[in-house]
Amino acid sequence: MQTGYEDIKAQDAEIIAISADSQVLTGLTKQNLNITYLLLSDENKEAIDAYNVIDTGNTRIARPATYIIDQDGRIAWKFLDAKFDTRVSSDQILTELKKL
Repeated sequence: MQTGYEDIKAQDAEIIAISADSQVLTGLTKQNLNITYLLLSDENKEAIDAYNVIDTGNTRIARPATYIIDQDGRIAWKFLDAKFDTRVSSDQILTELKKL
């Protein structure tokens, strides 16, 4: 998502990523991948549980999930997958943002 981050910001949107990893591991990931958007640690899986995206095959991680939350705080679009390595592209996020 880093590659499309500036384009997403240009649509008056923001990326907030949440990881089930510890703060230390999340910080290392952010540093190693040169991530400039907000990457949060949810080691206790509070947000992950609230959005019901815990991976049932490996409860230490979340399923790939992307949500677009509109200005009223409602979920305007979501992408969920059961496969750990499946991610939505920045282009798809931009397409969905332009529909709002």
